[in-house]
Amino acid sequence: MSDNAAATYRHFDVRHQLQRRLRIVAPMLKKDDERCYILEILLKKRAEIKRVRSTPALGTVVIEFDPNRLPKANLLLMLDAVLGNLASKPRSSSQRQKADFSTGVQEVDLAIEGMTCASCALLLEMVFNRDAKVKQASVNFATETLTVAGQLNRDEVSAKVASLGYTAYAMDTLAQRKTLIEKEQFRIRSAWRRFMWSAVLSTPVIVLGMGMARSRPLHWLQFMLATPVVFGSGKPFFDKAIRLARYQAANMDTLIALGVGAAYAFSVSSFLRRRGHLYFEAAAAIIVFVLLGRYLEERAKGKAGEAIRQLVDLQPQTATLIRDDREIVVDVDSVEVGDILLVRPGERIPTDGEVVHGISTVDESMVTGESMPVVKDVGHKVIGGCVNGNGVLRIRATAVGMDTVLAGIVHMVDQAQSAKLPIQKQVDRISAVFVPSVMMVSGLTFAGWMALGAPFGFALGNAITVLLIACPCALGLATPASIMVGTGQAAKKGIYIRNGESLEVAAKLNVIVFDKTGTITEGKPKVSDLLKVSRLGEDKLVMLAASAEHNSEHFLGKAIVEYAREQGIELKECSHFYSEPGRGIEADVDGKSLLLGNLAWMRQRDIDVQNLEAAAGHFAEQGKTPVYMAVNHKEAAVFGIADQPRAHAAEAIARLHRLGVETVMATGDTEKTARFIARKVGISDIAANAKPEEKLAIIQRLQAEGKVVGMIGDGINDAPALAAANVGFAVGSGTDIAIESADMTLTQGDITKVTDAIELSTDTIRIIKQNLFWAFGYNTIAIPVAAIGKLNPMIASAAMALSSLSVILNSLRLSKK
Repeated sequence: MSDNAAATYRHFDVRHQLQRRLRIVAPMLKKDDERCYILEILLKKRAEIKRVRSTPALGTVVIEFDPNRLPKANLLLMLDAVLGNLASKPRSSSQRQKADFSTGVQEVDLAIEGMTCASCALLLEMVFNRDAKVKQASVNFATETLTVAGQLNRDEVSAKVASLGYTAYAMDTLAQRKTLIEKEQFRIRSAWRRFMWSAVLSTPVIVLGMGMARSRPLHWLQFMLATPVVFGSGKPFFDKAIRLARYQAANMDTLIALGVGAAYAFSVSSFLRRRGHLYFEAAAAIIVFVLLGRYLEERAKGKAGEAIRQLVDLQPQTATLIRDDREIVVDVDSVEVGDILLVRPGERIPTDGEVVHGISTVDESMVTGESMPVVKDVGHKVIGGCVNGNGVLRIRATAVGMDTVLAGIVHMVDQAQSAKLPIQKQVDRISAVFVPSVMMVSGLTFAGWMALGAPFGFALGNAITVLLIACPCALGLATPASIMVGTGQAAKKGIYIRNGESLEVAAKLNVIVFDKTGTITEGKPKVSDLLKVSRLGEDKLVMLAASAEHNSEHFLGKAIVEYAREQGIELKECSHFYSEPGRGIEADVDGKSLLLGNLAWMRQRDIDVQNLEAAAGHFAEQGKTPVYMAVNHKEAAVFGIADQPRAHAAEAIARLHRLGVETVMATGDTEKTARFIARKVGISDIAANAKPEEKLAIIQRLQAEGKVVGMIGDGINDAPALAAANVGFAVGSGTDIAIESADMTLTQGDITKVTDAIELSTDTIRIIKQNLFWAFGYNTIAIPVAAIGKLNPMIASAAMALSSLSVILNSLRLSKK
């Protein structure tokens, strides 16, 4: 260990260090987001420091630096000094007063109406995060949603939202979501009417103002037409600005209210004194251009959320309820679990259920991606939102409201669209100080021009222009607008994203680890061979094996059960069952102790299977999976189970290789079977006989090598690896545990969709970076130009509106991918 590492520092300990990277632990940073944030800002100001990543929950900081420009010894001394300064500042009171959330946290999701720019979202987020009863609050301006995790109930959250001047709406059921969509359409129409009325009144004012009218009657006309525009159409801006001022906060409405108010007040003063320049046309034009921008923005945002609307529209508004042999049409939200529903030909199924009478075909393509309709008979499950074919069905409702499959998909897309990517969190920090900074620049512009001896009206006009040209909306929309469109496109392709962060990380993947059975292969294995060495008859052995595997979710177990059913063999109950993922099962059936699984499972339980190994090896060379069976602790039989690769598996692997992504197969199957399948699909790197913990170790090893790793799996044994991977992909036909552990779900087990996900992720991140470049560039250029007097307020307000619109239109290009 070097002297630097051995040195003792007052405020931190060095836990790990490389030539260009080190990790420290500082007790003062633990659970202190604010101090971590300040430390990151201070360190990132040094060009020699390439990257800083803090983890407040642990009090750790990882720093990547250039040792040639900043020697490690100097960096460590600097860290100690900076942390010493931070330690002298007390923790914020809001952090000390936070409630104890160990007793439980409830999550409240609401739709928010009335947000006019990204700063509105930041204000709501800030107010809620300051509340001692709130653990975490997140507001997404693009999707107009609020998520609050903590100890506030829905009514308390709604009341706090109302106190800030916004309106909250429930979005728990698909019917409520449909109502919100209708409100959105009403807002678009209302925005258009407000713009048209203000445009009609403002046009004469703008014409007269640009013509420099000097007639007193024309001045009166300007005053009378501009006043209803400012205090009628512009009233919401002033109301919001006043309300925010009470909280010592500001947003885009504040800038507009200040700009319009200053222009109007100065004009009224000049009008009454009969001298001085009039800015009525500027005040009216600002309102008109901003309202036009808001209308276009609402329309564009509506297009960005098209995927959610299409999903919500799949659920019918009503259902036909059978009660006392009578048909009653009821609202779908009033359906309860256990109700019997009638579904006529061509109707959409109201909610998830089980067929109790009738036979028909059902189109499930919207959920499964399967183009062919599926036959549904008594006992079969049906999914709400799917279209019934030519038959009449009676179904028993098994899930309603937010518990349905369709609602789950909508919620998953919601979560992905509402999530904040790491890149967005940096933008939020900038946006939080943007409006106050613009107000300061505006004040300095006014003071500077007055100090230079410029006329009052000229100085004021430039100050107003600075207020209006600034656009935090473009910054605030740059990321969420792209996420909305990107995740919507993913849903259309049958890729359901659970969190927005995985959408960003997927673009960086350079290794994909595949499970075999049910992932690369179809997951529809069939028993093709059976060799027995037991005195028990073949039917008896199959009965015992199938009865034991009847309790298993594994594909190979299901194949044995299906084989028994094809033979017409009746199964018996297990008196004992135990499963070890990646190995096999143990069960007691008909008074016999059974073991079924792979060779490692037999060896673990000290079973000698020497007489079966040759046959098992022959099965494996043919790509079949051998499943050993022992009865009463003695070898009994080996099943050969064949599972064909998915139709497009080789294509999926080839596409990944063309993208420069390495592929690895990690399977619990034998090496011979794994190599046979790997050769067929084009994978050269395999790990056979891998237990769940070994799959996890493979993921961790690749990550330790600096790789960004994706994992694709479908079963319980894949869950640890899926959770540990940088991005976990679950195939749609997999187990619930696998899907819950994954970041993305690929419907219908189509692994070619992983390439679609990577390509879509790459496109989305590129669009986000373009949006941020133009938003930052616009403000960087426009504000100084306005400050030196090269713009007028009317042009500034028009440019501000167009900047937000350009960000959304650029994001909408993803919808063509």
